[in-house]
Amino acid sequence: MDMEEEILALAVALGQVSESQQLRTLVRAAQLEWAGRLKEGVSPQDCASAFCIAAAWTALAGLEGVQTVARFSAGDLTVETGGSKPQNLRQMAEEVLRPYLRDVRFAFRGVRG
Repeated sequence: MDMEEEILALAVALGQVSESQQLRTLVRAAQLEWAGRLKEGVSPQDCASAFCIAAAWTALAGLEGVQTVARFSAGDLTVETGGSKPQNLRQMAEEVLRPYLRDVRFAFRGVRG
């Protein structure tokens, strides 16, 4: 089984969703996103387990974002559903891949002597 199929199978199992063209597209996008953030010299195959689970969670976050965010207002009351689950999935994906990712948050500005 190639990596894309493995990620797709994980996403279907973890999200309890059906395989669809939309999910397959989100899996491909997640693979590209995470592969582009890996440290130099690290390939998806080097961290296959973490990479697959992170890509599956990211694809599910995209699917959740498309399918479950609903917002409606009635007078002064506004109700929004589904806003936090996609973000939680993306955070979990980032955490599982953190040891393999380039550090994009650190900025060394200099030290006064």
